Amino acid sequence: MTPQRVSLITLGVADLAASKAFYARLGWREVRPQDGIAFYQMNGLLLGLFPLGELAKDQGRPEARLGTGAITLAQNFAADAEVDTAWAAAVSAGAVPLKKPQKVFWGGYSGYYADPDGHVWEVAMNPFWQLTEDGRVSIPDTGN
Repeated sequence: MTPQRVSLITLGVADLAASKAFYARLGWREVRPQDGIAFYQMNGLLLGLFPLGELAKDQGRPEARLGTGAITLAQNFAADAEVDTAWAAAVSAGAVPLKKPQKVFWGGYSGYYADPDGHVWEVAMNPFWQLTEDGRVSIPDTGN
């Protein structure tokens, strides 16, 4: 059986230095800095930044043209005001604003921005999910 978990999310980036600078402006700290890749420790997993061409080679398909924006990475917060603060901080750090935070049809509050490589991030408050102090989320099991 394959465990139901994610240990590492790697984003392909066009300019590693520029991407590292963007995440540094967000206040993120790189762990064990090394040439050619960047890792950020998150709550329970790692986020990696890896040059697009090198990522394609590592995947065994060096000629592939890797895209962005087909998934959304999300950060959840306990309150609407925290969402607003996170979204504004990202835009101030150089993110492209996609959707200003607002009440949404499913009962929460969310907004979207894209990092310098077009990777889409959602910042949200979901009143139906449990959120720990360190930002881990869980969906209450209804027993269905």
